[in-house]
Amino acid sequence: MDHDLEIFPLLSYVLHHSDPASHAPPSQAIQQSLANRYPLLTNPHVISSLIESIPSTITQTLYVFSSLGPRPDPSAVSVARSKIVAIRENDSLSPEDAAKEEEVYSTVVKLEEVHEGYEKLLRDLEEELSRVYGSAVESLNGGDEVNEKVLAVIKEAEVGGVVERIDLSDRQLKLIPDALGKIVGLVSLDLSRNDLKLLPDTISGLEKLEELDLSSNSLRSLPDSIGLLLNLRILNVTGNKLTSLPESIAQCRSLVELDASFNNLTSLPANIGYGLLNLERLSIQLNRIGFFPNSICEMRSLRYLDAHMNQIHGLPVAIGRLTNVEVMNLSSNFSDLTELPDTISDLANLRELDLSNNQIRVLPDSFFRLEKLEKLNLDQNPLEFPPQKIVNQSVESVREFMRKRWEEMVEEEQLRSVIEAEKQQGGATGWLSWGSSIVTSLFSGGTPHSGAAKKDSFLDQQL
Repeated sequence: MDHDLEIFPLLSYVLHHSDPASHAPPSQAIQQSLANRYPLLTNPHVISSLIESIPSTITQTLYVFSSLGPRPDPSAVSVARSKIVAIRENDSLSPEDAAKEEEVYSTVVKLEEVHEGYEKLLRDLEEELSRVYGSAVESLNGGDEVNEKVLAVIKEAEVGGVVERIDLSDRQLKLIPDALGKIVGLVSLDLSRNDLKLLPDTISGLEKLEELDLSSNSLRSLPDSIGLLLNLRILNVTGNKLTSLPESIAQCRSLVELDASFNNLTSLPANIGYGLLNLERLSIQLNRIGFFPNSICEMRSLRYLDAHMNQIHGLPVAIGRLTNVEVMNLSSNFSDLTELPDTISDLANLRELDLSNNQIRVLPDSFFRLEKLEKLNLDQNPLEFPPQKIVNQSVESVREFMRKRWEEMVEEEQLRSVIEAEKQQGGATGWLSWGSSIVTSLFSGGTPHSGAAKKDSFLDQQL
């Protein structure tokens, strides 16, 4: 965190919870101070209200504030102001000389004034956040934000009832109380189609949870504590406002399905593939992802990968390790996706491949090795190899074209190697071949290079 923001503790805390990837958390000392001053700060409704009150211009304000550099020393500012007064009172200086001398000190004063202006903006915002906190706490007393069904479910669990599945979808919920995380026997939780902006950290208390549906909400981030859901098999966060996934998601090693489509993701956690070794379905379409992390190549169980409508610039070289992938959709990455690595041909079980609406000109030479490929979509690409007329025929036609192209390339390379070898040996190979032809002709009664001459098999073997 920028050290300048430490003088605005509440602001720095809220910024971190609104976008953990861009804003580091406050120091432990500051967090403890905030907990003492704002005891209900971790309440989902309270923090959600605070995040909503942050103006959209805050990013630009913080950028300018941080780019100003250190604030001038107060004594230096005081000296600069005194010097400016003295220069203006010195009648012996010409206007030009006075302006030149004053400019040096004016720079210090102006920098101080800019710092003061931006600090006032942030100070006012800090005070506004404090007022919003008070209003949010007051609204909690009425309990209006908590659905009655939620309270009833929690009450049932508290009195010893066995609750394994909870469906709270489509109830216009704005917050989930911390107590929901105490239903330790919960296996399935559906919170889809609500107005949730924050998921409480206490979600980690659902140790047996296997299915979590958070789709179609207004979540901007997921808590790091989600990584403690070690039994989670299905996670659906499609249709939110997520800009990133927490690195801790890699600890959900039981995950089989992850749907993070239709968000604002620009990347995936760097370590995601090292932890999610059991993942079979990964849906990340309709985001703004530019690159796959190299670790994705370690998802050896992956069978389905959908990354269409992103900004994918290319695939990792090791993509061929995903030998269990059967369906891959990389369509509509438009001008960003221009080529495929040769290793894509190692996807031995690939059945469906959608590469439409990209800028691919040439398929990898070894593409014919995708023997199980049944469906191939190459529409809206400036293809040169294979030609469009081949593509329009069938997958098998494409495969056969690329196979012949490969064989021709191999033959050309072999011929090139022979010619190069003869050059390096000073033509010895050519002379040996010519000499053998003459000897064979003499014994057979023919002429050199005569295709009709009958060869003596014994002599051929000796030669």
